[in-house]
Amino acid sequence: MVRPCGLLNRQEEPVPLKSISVTLSICEFVAGVSATLNYENEEKVPLEAFFVFPMDEDSAVYSFEAMVDGKKIMAELQDKMKAHTNYENAISQGQQAFLLEEDKCSRDVFCCNVGNLRPGSKAALTLKYVQELPLEADGALRYVLPAILNPRYQLSGWPEDSCLKMKTPVVPLEDLPYTLSMVATISSQHGIQRIQCNCPLSPIEYLGDDKTSAQISLADGHKFDRDVELLIYYNEVHTPSVAVEMGKSTTDADCLMGEPSAMVSFYPDIPEAQPPITCGEFVFLMDRSGSMQGPMSKQDKSQLRIEAAKETLILLLKSLPIGCYFNVYGFGSCYEPFFHRSVKYTQRTMDEALRRVKLMRADLGGTEILTPLRNIYSGPSIPGHPLQLFVFTDGEVTDTFSVIKEVQINSLRHRCFSFGIGEGASTSLIKGIARVSGGMSEFITGKERMQSKALRALKRSLQPVVEDVSLNWDLPSGLSAKMLSPEQTAIFRGQRLIIYAQLTGMMPPAEATGEVCLKYTLQGKSFENKVTFCLQPKFDANLTIHRLAAKSFLQTKDMGFRETPAKDKKDVLKVSIDCGVISSHTAFIAVNKDLNKPVQGPLVRRDVPRPILLSATAVMSRYRGGAPAKASSSYRPPAPRLIRNTYYPSVPYQQNTYDPHKSTISKELYSLGEHLSRDFFSPIFVCHTCRTRQTPSFW
Repeated sequence: MVRPCGLLNRQEEPVPLKSISVTLSICEFVAGVSATLNYENEEKVPLEAFFVFPMDEDSAVYSFEAMVDGKKIMAELQDKMKAHTNYENAISQGQQAFLLEEDKCSRDVFCCNVGNLRPGSKAALTLKYVQELPLEADGALRYVLPAILNPRYQLSGWPEDSCLKMKTPVVPLEDLPYTLSMVATISSQHGIQRIQCNCPLSPIEYLGDDKTSAQISLADGHKFDRDVELLIYYNEVHTPSVAVEMGKSTTDADCLMGEPSAMVSFYPDIPEAQPPITCGEFVFLMDRSGSMQGPMSKQDKSQLRIEAAKETLILLLKSLPIGCYFNVYGFGSCYEPFFHRSVKYTQRTMDEALRRVKLMRADLGGTEILTPLRNIYSGPSIPGHPLQLFVFTDGEVTDTFSVIKEVQINSLRHRCFSFGIGEGASTSLIKGIARVSGGMSEFITGKERMQSKALRALKRSLQPVVEDVSLNWDLPSGLSAKMLSPEQTAIFRGQRLIIYAQLTGMMPPAEATGEVCLKYTLQGKSFENKVTFCLQPKFDANLTIHRLAAKSFLQTKDMGFRETPAKDKKDVLKVSIDCGVISSHTAFIAVNKDLNKPVQGPLVRRDVPRPILLSATAVMSRYRGGAPAKASSSYRPPAPRLIRNTYYPSVPYQQNTYDPHKSTISKELYSLGEHLSRDFFSPIFVCHTCRTRQTPSFW
């Protein structure tokens, strides 16, 4: 038996991941990130390590490499099934292999496999990505290095090969066995006003008297136990611009990387609607699953997600225009609308809604959002009142692409405004449903910016629809622009609009310029915004604009490993592999074929623990009071209570307990401290005795 050594997880197994180091470079509103995972095998047997971690869904991951005992191994981006086969073959032959993949079910979850790490060996795995930074309501650019990946609710019958199904151990934040270091360089030609961070920083060092560049770093000893959020304030953020980037030489005429690419940033000067719009059907979809009982963040444990969501909803309800229509849905494993159909907004209906919102609890089980969405979409439209859907959720679902697809199918009849509540909210779900419907997304992790974000979303929902959006290019003869971004169907006042295009043909002399014009119609009036720019492309070794353009294309076409239509899958694979940007259909694979002899001995699996905001034992403690108890077959739950079952009509009432017939909980079915495969805050299981769906009453 191998004696445990070094860092241990809760099962007293050594943890091979020792630290994570991040180098961040932010130029204007684009971030370039290099993250290195440092592994060391302190055991006496070879290891295979698995690390599941979150990524922002806008991240374009374009490079993966391994440094093993001083030897550098570059990874190749391949078709996902081929990469898996090559990885398994390499491992079985005793070769060292490394695999990086995006989850099949969600763009914001990744898994890194380290195979055949010899005893005493060290490996440093480096992945690189680029990302557009969103603009906040107060003018800040927001960068988040996500750390929290909360367990996601598993639907019955969901595929087993998702990273989200992997039985990775979870640990409380204070027990996380690896550390994080981050150094960031920030630059803007307009000057830096200030930088804020939710984590302790070393003193900010400004480079130069004009404050156009600054360097910061996390304080020493920081653990990767929370999302690292940077808010960057420039002196000016609303300046339109066009950047042209040089392509790379390639023999493939159809390759996106071969020609120069342009990144166009507009800040349309859209006038206020005259008169202000007061119509609309506003439907608020509130997540009441058990996970909403968790805290917003490590820094704000006093406020629960459900309370933050309720505060936001109350603010919006009080701000609706008189004469509109509205309704509120609570959802979990079932859903409960306040009214049978949307009602007219009056003092009486508002008071009734506010009363019911204040009584809301996170007590509806798992996170099943698809069914209430379909119910909302199946309802009749109210003439003269376009549907505006507001979604409040922590996004802990596994059927992300199915939800996005449902919203997209109904995108012509509504706009969706989504709010991610708390750290660990799924960026893939929150951003995805807003993007495909022409709405907007916001993330609420604390009280300080909640009000401005909520009111900005409501104000945009009251803006009239901008029509006849087009982009016209005025370029020298022989040069043309091919759009890479999806067609714009929605533009909001104060919004930054980013568009990518490929420039094809003969590039003119260095001094030549071009012009791009954004045209649109609002309330019968025509408007246009023009930008003149230099056509001389600039060299960037990382091909940042090309990667971002590829990511923009993939977000439009790639609807997940199983949901992507066959006609789009071919395009997704080609763009992903040609541009080196990972997708749900591709994976990075690196194999060390230069070992003098194959790795010998049985291969031991080690899963790297990941942090959660609230452990299952803490949840039990909160609900029962006092210290958490161990789960066992002798545990006797409190007396069950009856709840109305609105989701399963064949079972008019059910008891909110695991097995009311035996008053026991199966140790094999659920054990605290072990792997959690369902939404651990409120699991729903089938009772072995009567076969009805049950939830353990201690939740």
